[in-house]
Amino acid sequence: MCGIVGLFLKDKSLEPQLGALLSTMLVTMTDRGPDSAGIAIYGAADGDDAKITIQSATPAKDFAGLEVELERLLGAAVTIEAKSTHAVISLPRGKLEAGRAALSELRPDIRIMSSGDTIEIYKETGLPKDVVSRFAVASMSGTHGIGHTRMATESAVTTLGAHPFSTGADQCLVHNGSLSNHNNLRRELKHQGMRFETENDSEVAAAYLTAEMAKGKNLGEALEGAVDDLDGFFTFVVGTKSGFGVLRDAIACKPAILAETDQYVAFGSEYRALVNLPGIDNARIWEPEPATVYFWEH
Repeated sequence: MCGIVGLFLKDKSLEPQLGALLSTMLVTMTDRGPDSAGIAIYGAADGDDAKITIQSATPAKDFAGLEVELERLLGAAVTIEAKSTHAVISLPRGKLEAGRAALSELRPDIRIMSSGDTIEIYKETGLPKDVVSRFAVASMSGTHGIGHTRMATESAVTTLGAHPFSTGADQCLVHNGSLSNHNNLRRELKHQGMRFETENDSEVAAAYLTAEMAKGKNLGEALEGAVDDLDGFFTFVVGTKSGFGVLRDAIACKPAILAETDQYVAFGSEYRALVNLPGIDNARIWEPEPATVYFWEH
């Protein structure tokens, strides 16, 4: 079934509340999927630095000494902030790909959740309230973010199978539904150089959008192509460094609701996810049309 939430802020004064608002929205959707949960937060860029969010099943072992080892391999300053099973690595933007390669060499069991200038992704098995509490999401600030609570249908209940999926720098996707052509599409995308870490159909959708944007499309244009190229039932909410998009398939049997005010754009699988947002009583509220791209950008 799954529950999705998203919040794109227009009003900078709300940015310190982003994590708290998203956390409340996601916890409200708990009964739509108790298997795992995750949130992507887009924070402020930090000068010339980029960041990589990683996850480990044995963080005490894997995170110990990692900062020093990365600095030695990369020849650059690195900082690591551990948050339970996750950690955020800050490093020079020009060392981002080298940093990913170094992690694979130094800690092959570590999983990369996201990388880019502003994105951080936190996801684990368990209930939304436990996931957002474990990573102190409510204290995080940012410009926009998306969240997901999962009821597994297409693959196992694992941290890697949780949403959001990130397959490109500062890009991520959450999905409610199922794709029928994901196996064929996965093979095509592998030929294009895309890498996959799971058998989840939602990761294929994320990789499709990444591949289309690599061709020069913006998020809105990539989502328009998805209407024709992806088969199945789906509601997507997608984030990029500056953008926020929503798309439902042509039949649109998966629930979705959008709200917009002068301060924000908000998405929920159900209206109850939005009821605690400031000014919601005066928002324009509507159900997204089938096969129609909704796209906002800073």
